[in-house]
Amino acid sequence: MYKYLKDWNVIIEALGQGKQTILIKNYKTNINRFLLYPIVNYALKDYYLDRFQEIHQEFVAKNVLPEKMGNNILIKYYATIENILEMPLSRIPPEKYYIWTRDHVKDYLTGEIAFIWVLRVYSLQEPIWAEPALRSYANLKAEFSFEGMKPVLSGNEFAKVFMKCNNELD
Repeated sequence: MYKYLKDWNVIIEALGQGKQTILIKNYKTNINRFLLYPIVNYALKDYYLDRFQEIHQEFVAKNVLPEKMGNNILIKYYATIENILEMPLSRIPPEKYYIWTRDHVKDYLTGEIAFIWVLRVYSLQEPIWAEPALRSYANLKAEFSFEGMKPVLSGNEFAKVFMKCNNELD
């Protein structure tokens, strides 16, 4: 069984297409590798596009819903956490690191500290169809292979983003 992390489909696509390399969370994790499991609960709410920067709203509108076959969801990406940075809410990273609006990030965060997960994302060679997931973190029963995974950003591209992100945010 493999661990997965649920997040909005559009965020997973932003990670999978190299538009974003971080997640901003209310918590740390000790799980450092997981499949990215897309969900859609926010898409059913009014004004969901307002949660995203205007420059990314066309991308968001195109990537609201994950691919489905019956009740199963298509999982296309795998991620490793390369670093987790802790910072006070007053130092939330600038919008160039994500597609949300800064106001949405502030509304999402519930504590005094934000945890910035710097991710390295990979495309699965063979995406997998997964049953509906109930929890944010859990084990995925479907079988798949890590062989043939390709990093979304090349080694050099990721190194530049990683260094810049760690230097600017740390």
